[in-house]
Amino acid sequence: MTPQKAADLLLAWYDRHRRQLPWRAEPGVTPEPYHVWLSEIMLQQTTVATVGPYFKKFLERWPTIDTLASAERDQVMVAWAGLGYYARARNLHKCAGIVSRDLGGKFPNREKDLLELPGVGRYTAGAIAAIAFDRPAVVMDGNVERVMARIFEVMEPLPDAKSTLYEHAASLTPTSRPGDYAQAVMDLGATVCTARKPKCILCPWQSLCDGKSFAETLPRKRPKAQKPIRRGAALWLVRGDGAILLRRRPEKGLLGGMMEIPGTNWVEGDWPSAESAIQAAPIKLSKWREMPGLVRHTFTHFHLELQVLAGPAGGLAPMECVWCMPDLFGNYALPTVMKKVVAHAMKGALKA
Repeated sequence: MTPQKAADLLLAWYDRHRRQLPWRAEPGVTPEPYHVWLSEIMLQQTTVATVGPYFKKFLERWPTIDTLASAERDQVMVAWAGLGYYARARNLHKCAGIVSRDLGGKFPNREKDLLELPGVGRYTAGAIAAIAFDRPAVVMDGNVERVMARIFEVMEPLPDAKSTLYEHAASLTPTSRPGDYAQAVMDLGATVCTARKPKCILCPWQSLCDGKSFAETLPRKRPKAQKPIRRGAALWLVRGDGAILLRRRPEKGLLGGMMEIPGTNWVEGDWPSAESAIQAAPIKLSKWREMPGLVRHTFTHFHLELQVLAGPAGGLAPMECVWCMPDLFGNYALPTVMKKVVAHAMKGALKA
């Protein structure tokens, strides 16, 4: 079967079964590049179901690239909170500024130019070029990797097989309707060629596929290394009026630029001593107590366990810190792990 025939079969299937997604243009309607870019950044490492409400919320608040560029970065970080991988939010705001200020509010339409933008890698550049500008470009997300591994019976495990799968995807990418094709192959992986119990009988490419009999075993993946456990302490510092001290994390690194409940570094090994935890407090503490239980959270590369120590504090907020009443925490970009710390501390305070 020729690549063009394969593309024709998939596009015919897509015309009947395409998914309705908040960021997807209706048939015959030219896609809005801002919508495509915003959705593709959000979809990195995140599911469609999770992204939908965030995408709608962002568009309601910032309907154009110029309005997003003019927003305060902290506002963008607050709106992003809960999506994770927060470097994406920082790059989102930075990219919006470049497009609005330097490019007249218009996104580049070629992959090589898109790759110059903050937060845009090879997959995202290909997706924007194809979907927003209908340029032939290879789109390679997890769904496409799975489809290619099965169609071409690729036994090499991921991530080693990525370049091979990319070459296979390129061999099938058509010059006609490349934007629809990019969305079609992603839809195929999401709805038919699924990770478990693929619906091979419904697949428009079943005659092309070499991996039907063992589809669920592909793509293969190298065994994951066991995640280490890091431990630390969070400090719930309470002012006399009930305000809590928040601190901004460093711009670079994990959760960069987000707000946190201050505490110790997170390290593998033994728990930090109470004395070292108190020494890490940005404000001097005269007394404190340890709240029962632990806060647990899992990041991509490690598990985290936090003790929470609470104590009265006062005075001016130190550098990079702010006093905040608990009912105003929503004004600050608190990542999920810190929301867990807040919930744990407030529950412990009620029991005290």
